[in-house]
Amino acid sequence: MKNFKVIILLIIVTHFSMAWPLYAQNIKAFEADVCIYGGTCAGVIAAYTAKKMGKTVVLVEPGNHLGGMTSGGLGYTDIGNKYVVTGLARDFYRKIGQHYGKFEQWIFEPKVAEDIFNEYAKTAGFTVLMGNRLIKVNKNGNLLTEMVVENSLKPTAHTNIIIKAKEFIDCTYEGDLMARSGVSYTVGREANGQYHETINGVEVMDGHQFPDGVDPYKVPGDPKSGLLWGIANASLQAMGSGDKKVQAYNFRITLTNVPENRIAITRPENYDPQKYELLLRLKEKAPWKSINDVLIISKMPNGKTDINNKGGFSTDMIGMNWNYPEADYETRLKIREDHETYTKGFLYFLGNDPRIPANIRNEMKQWGYPKDEYTDNGNWTPQLYIREARRMIGQMVMTQQYCQGKEIANDGVAMAAYTMDSHNCDRQVVNGMVKNEGNVEVGGFGPYPISYRAIVPKPAEVANILVPVCLSASHIAYGSIRMEPVFMVLGQSAAVAACQAIDKKIPVQLVDVKAVQKLLKNNPLADGSTPEVLVDNDDTAHVQITGDWSVAQSGGYGPTYLIDTSKTGALNSVKFRPEIIKSSNYNVYVYFPKTKNASAKTHITIFNGTNTTEKIIDQTTIQVEGQTSGEWVSLGSYYLSKNKQAYVQISSKNANGTTVADAVLFVPSR
Repeated sequence: MKNFKVIILLIIVTHFSMAWPLYAQNIKAFEADVCIYGGTCAGVIAAYTAKKMGKTVVLVEPGNHLGGMTSGGLGYTDIGNKYVVTGLARDFYRKIGQHYGKFEQWIFEPKVAEDIFNEYAKTAGFTVLMGNRLIKVNKNGNLLTEMVVENSLKPTAHTNIIIKAKEFIDCTYEGDLMARSGVSYTVGREANGQYHETINGVEVMDGHQFPDGVDPYKVPGDPKSGLLWGIANASLQAMGSGDKKVQAYNFRITLTNVPENRIAITRPENYDPQKYELLLRLKEKAPWKSINDVLIISKMPNGKTDINNKGGFSTDMIGMNWNYPEADYETRLKIREDHETYTKGFLYFLGNDPRIPANIRNEMKQWGYPKDEYTDNGNWTPQLYIREARRMIGQMVMTQQYCQGKEIANDGVAMAAYTMDSHNCDRQVVNGMVKNEGNVEVGGFGPYPISYRAIVPKPAEVANILVPVCLSASHIAYGSIRMEPVFMVLGQSAAVAACQAIDKKIPVQLVDVKAVQKLLKNNPLADGSTPEVLVDNDDTAHVQITGDWSVAQSGGYGPTYLIDTSKTGALNSVKFRPEIIKSSNYNVYVYFPKTKNASAKTHITIFNGTNTTEKIIDQTTIQVEGQTSGEWVSLGSYYLSKNKQAYVQISSKNANGTTVADAVLFVPSR
């Protein structure tokens, strides 16, 4: 009878139940082809991919929610360039779009994102163990054979679970499975000299900085009175030198200004207004204009926000997270709770402290916690924004040179394009003034490949683990790579590689990367469906250019885009010719990037191989939302035959400004 109950529980968990922690307590062991630790966005996509490829899969998540930061408040997506968002990652943003009645969307409510991740798990049917965290691993030589997890809330030996697998994927933000398995890693910032970089290590720049003249002492001008809260008692080290400091964490805050859905921001427990004294000092030098002076308030659907750090003193709790990456669970919980207390106190301070100008307080009081978000956690996200923790030192290390295209990885399994972005790591006294240290924001480069060797460890360490989140990159390169859509792509790539390693009985280091690349291209949704066809202007084999077009190096879809600003009246055009592998109805879209002096109308011709259709796109109807260079505009649905050459032509006909030719997308009807 006892064995029968265990079997029933296994079936229930395997078929996805929202009561995962309860069921997990009654199961002592699992065996699977692939074990994924960490239910982040990367973890869910990796699990979905491996299951769709015919493997048995178990996904273990220490918390009670799937999606990590993507469902944890970061709904104003850091994109960089949509071109790098492929496969199931792109599918995720299409599903977000479907929810809001659009083709795809990059800004969304947390609960919508979590529902989609839950649906991925339910559809694929992989095993999910919620509320379980890693305590031990066992190895046989360089093979990881099993991991042992305990109940996250009530850890006792009799509820521990042993998970055996052929392949493991660490999708946590912390890299806990990687570290326990004996994989080399680092924490903090490398000196510039280590990898011949120029913006790693200690840096004092203008971004998110204090203006000159802000006094650091409790009694202004008196060093003996001590430093204000949040300032480190340390000396500024040489520019570009390395250390173990970690860029600041914060919460991406979901608030609402809809009265019927709003819970007032009240005074939190352990509130200490002295923690925010520096904000008042800063505002003496840079007077208030609005609440937007200290908060990046990105508007989300249905009156909600994704709030991020802004300026010299904001939601980043600078210097208070250095111990987090390698800390035990109890210490991490304390750090997380301290961040929550600080952040809720900061919001309360802005809305209630009498030293804050009345207009600012009134602005802040328009916002409150949403009743319909994080309903099991007091309407506050349980996910701290772990911008960076451990970083593997793998077979190769992604560095600044790869971001800027000075070196190119020839074994790419994903791409990145975001600015090399580090939040501040420390706050110190510099020349008698308060200064933040560590903020770096350097961009201006196009999409670049992320090496497969950067997600696998050295062969002698572990032969059957992949690390798509805490991957092998220098601090400053990681700042460009560490975006949620990129993590999803890397998670899918890791799962494909793990399946190949199982099928061929080889170490992950010997996986055929070209085969992985081919499978990702030919089966991007991991379900065998016909892939969409993208024709970018850089695809010279499928693009025909007539006339004199200029090349724009950034800001479009992909590496470049074409612009025509000629005033001669000559008819210039670009034809995009898709290679149709299956006859079907295709929804056709053209990409319009933000462009100065854009023509009010753009003339487009669609030829389906038999008939010609003319379209005129009105520039005023194109709304670009979020951190993105442009938007896809629908041209309609057309039947395209495998045996006939179709095309979409963009021309400068009747243009009264700049004409843009960037990319055309052909999406098969499903």
